[in-house]
Amino acid sequence: MQHVQGEPAGGGEPGSGAGQRGVRRRDRDERGRARNARPRDGLGRPLPYGAPGVARQPEGVSRAPAAALAEAQRLLDEGMPFHAHEVLEDAWKAAPEAERELWRGLAQLAVGLTHAARGNPAGGAALLGRGSAAIAPYGDAAPYGVDVAGLRAWARELTGRLTGPGKGAGKGMGTVSAVGSAPRLCRGDEAAGGCPV
Repeated sequence: MQHVQGEPAGGGEPGSGAGQRGVRRRDRDERGRARNARPRDGLGRPLPYGAPGVARQPEGVSRAPAAALAEAQRLLDEGMPFHAHEVLEDAWKAAPEAERELWRGLAQLAVGLTHAARGNPAGGAALLGRGSAAIAPYGDAAPYGVDVAGLRAWARELTGRLTGPGKGAGKGMGTVSAVGSAPRLCRGDEAAGGCPV
């Protein structure tokens, strides 16, 4: 990752005084694409440059579905749902059309937990609802041992904790533990097609 000069913050010509802080720097990856290089914490929040952070998941990694589920589960179990979402997002982008909504829904569930753990109950509840709705059609024959019924029950339970009585919009319960609230992505029985987690 490299830092390169960008346009003046706030617009205008370089040296014109436009912008509040002069020229901002743009982070670029090895291919020259814009990508924020700031370190991140376990919940994906940006930290100041130079601060210790957790390793980011590389983008665009092609994994077999079982490997993607196993890696996402490992990250969820370690309290890093944002990073799990990145793994699931790669799987979503690479999935055959018939499975894309499943992977998108799994990624949304991980982001819902991310928001809940960051103290954003409204955002968490919204993404948990979207993710649950996206995976619902796969309930009768979920591929790769994904536990659709269990995940939907988990999403309902966590949403209830986030928005329950006395916790209306903006009055959420605060944060939840990302580790303590991590779901199981797959049924536990590998012989029955469960994930190898």
